[in-house]
Amino acid sequence: MNGFIGAAIAQLARIVSGATIRMPDSGLQKGQAVFFANHTSHLDFVTLWAAIPPSRRTRTRPIAAKDYWDKPGVRHYLINDIFRAILVDRQGGTLRSLREQLDQMTSALDAGDSLIIFPEGTRGEGDTIAPFQAGLHALHRHCPDAHMIPVRLINLNRVLPKGEFIPVPLLSTIVIGEPLPTEEGESRNAFLKRAQHALIELGDQA
Repeated sequence: MNGFIGAAIAQLARIVSGATIRMPDSGLQKGQAVFFANHTSHLDFVTLWAAIPPSRRTRTRPIAAKDYWDKPGVRHYLINDIFRAILVDRQGGTLRSLREQLDQMTSALDAGDSLIIFPEGTRGEGDTIAPFQAGLHALHRHCPDAHMIPVRLINLNRVLPKGEFIPVPLLSTIVIGEPLPTEEGESRNAFLKRAQHALIELGDQA
């Protein structure tokens, strides 16, 4: 039943977002991945999740805002049973709680799952990419064999504007890039800047 509902939600997300998916000529890189994307809407992870092939979608877990998704009723069911999301506190919380959240992500990687993460840490307007938080680098160091795949989401902030709960069907674009190559001895700041630049470049290609 959950598989049927997940497929239906994926189809609905594609219809509502009107998403055009662009990816490398070689297709989506096979194997475990950390998809990192810009963040402009609560619809972001749903649309990206829906763009992933069904055979991989069931093993791909989004990182989502606890205060928005962990509500009684439909949202609680969807976020836990369909998306199998890892919920995080957008307010930051204590150092201990941040460590626990990162531990959930690394445990998911250890179990063989892929992740969808928004390393800006907060929503933007879609035109610019804010500096990335350190968590993306920690995931890369923990699981260096997982492909770090940049994804630029375009126009989703207009499909579901901030403060709204009902999406407005419009056209959007999902640009999936090539995995970041691994660079030995690279510092955390250099890695984060390189990952941020990869998303900026994808916007130029749209």
